[in-house]
Amino acid sequence: MSYTIKHLFHINSPVENVFDALSDIEKLKKWYTTETSGESKLNGIINFRFGEIDFKIQILEYEKNKKITWECIDTSLDALIGQKYTYELDENADKTRVRYSQSAFEDQDDFYANMNFSVGKYLEGLRQFCQTGVSEGFGSEGYRS
Repeated sequence: MSYTIKHLFHINSPVENVFDALSDIEKLKKWYTTETSGESKLNGIINFRFGEIDFKIQILEYEKNKKITWECIDTSLDALIGQKYTYELDENADKTRVRYSQSAFEDQDDFYANMNFSVGKYLEGLRQFCQTGVSEGFGSEGYRS
């Protein structure tokens, strides 16, 4: 059996701004991790580093202002290889609704629980960045560890 983390939330910012925050390397550095590099385009590769942990994703889907899906293709955390991270965007009540999913967990164990908590923290960082221009991405001065 495979388990999926899901989050649904709203951002008080236009959908174009939210999509840019998810797809622009310089903006990813602001809310996700300061150590981000690569090409953000269909089939592009993006490298993220979180201290000692690094991972490489490939962009599988890229629908401007609607959807972006990443797949982890390499990392020092073997359990993440093959996982897909999808952000689906639409407008709802003058806000951007974000549907996030992270798939391919084998168990709902401590790793799953930890990833669910961590993802929530980063998604709140995305919201804060899109609404205020300031966030707490990994490695930033305001990062909450």
